[in-house]
Amino acid sequence: MRAPYVHEAAVRMIPNGDLGAPGGAVTLELCGGWDHPAPCPLAAHHTRASRDGGTVLLRVVFATEPEHESEVRRRIERALRKGTVTAPDGVVSHWKFLGTAAGELTPAEADHALRIAST
Repeated sequence: MRAPYVHEAAVRMIPNGDLGAPGGAVTLELCGGWDHPAPCPLAAHHTRASRDGGTVLLRVVFATEPEHESEVRRRIERALRKGTVTAPDGVVSHWKFLGTAAGELTPAEADHALRIAST
């Protein structure tokens, strides 16, 4: 049975950089492609990005079987360390990896996390 988790990350991007790009890189790493039938094969997930100056803070809420948690966290970090992704429309985005860490679900994320855990 899948359980919910949070992984936090920080990257540095240019001011007008695509906030969705790092999350897209995570999707490619976890799912193997932009489009795939639901559910996500390894970990259902949702990435939220917010800017704090030149830093983009990411929260990846994901659900996977407990024995896959470490692998999912490794893949999220690997995707973000690459520092680049090419979107389906050919636009290339870049960022500088700053770090990742395990996070805790906030009360506001709890319902969403349970929904994705049940997919």
